[in-house]
Amino acid sequence: MKPAPRPKQSRLALGPEAEPQFAGGNFLKGIRLRREAVPSFENYPFNIPAVRTLDRLALHPAVTFFIGENGSGKSTLLEAIAVQLGFNAEGGSRDHQVSTHPTHSILHEFIQVERTMGNRATDGWFLRAESFYNLATEVDLAEEESRSGPPFRAYGGRSLHGQSHGESFLALLTNRLQGGGIYLFDEPEAALSPQRQLSVLPLLHRLVYHRSQLVIATHSPILLAYPHARILEFGEQGIREIAYADTEHFRITKDFLNRPERMLELLLGDEEADLKAKAR
Repeated sequence: MKPAPRPKQSRLALGPEAEPQFAGGNFLKGIRLRREAVPSFENYPFNIPAVRTLDRLALHPAVTFFIGENGSGKSTLLEAIAVQLGFNAEGGSRDHQVSTHPTHSILHEFIQVERTMGNRATDGWFLRAESFYNLATEVDLAEEESRSGPPFRAYGGRSLHGQSHGESFLALLTNRLQGGGIYLFDEPEAALSPQRQLSVLPLLHRLVYHRSQLVIATHSPILLAYPHARILEFGEQGIREIAYADTEHFRITKDFLNRPERMLELLLGDEEADLKAKAR
């Protein structure tokens, strides 16, 4: 009797059989909170559970996702990593120094970034959806004043303000980020339709192929599906690694799309009853 054939593993599969060229940049091994230097864990941002319980956090060599509810600390920690690495708190490359009204926390002063010895990134970018407009203005002014070549060459040949929010982000991802870098994205899906989010997945794959390392704070179940990644969930008990299919992003979206009528009935039924009772 012939043995049952082994199921063919996807070329995107993780583990020891994953293709080595998708190992990522592996520039950062992890981050560590210098707990002994923290003045008080009763004050912000150290009273956020994800920060209060933080000791050392290992990063995936290719892609690490930060997920969690609003206020869980994922963007706060991502911002601290960015500032510690030399990026402006409002985003951009290390050359951009945009500053409107400083609002970033002091967390960056108390974390230590663990780098891989002998492995240096040649590029980098910190993308913040909430301050991308200000950054686009800075980029446009710099490009218009530049004498080094055609304007906006690194951004697809068009002004970032001459495109929609989503188009300008994709222009950045497609043209400016060429690999070999550390890329930090804070909720990039804010600018993207579901179709555009799907188009980002192969662009992430390209960056990983070209030895990049990404850390992404997101709510998008589409982006979270990228396979060469570690998903870290920020919650009341701290930070834990979680499988994609176990995330609320996947489960809630799947449940809703499988039974939209039933889900709407449950969600709106009690509210309608309450509204009718108040109208009497």
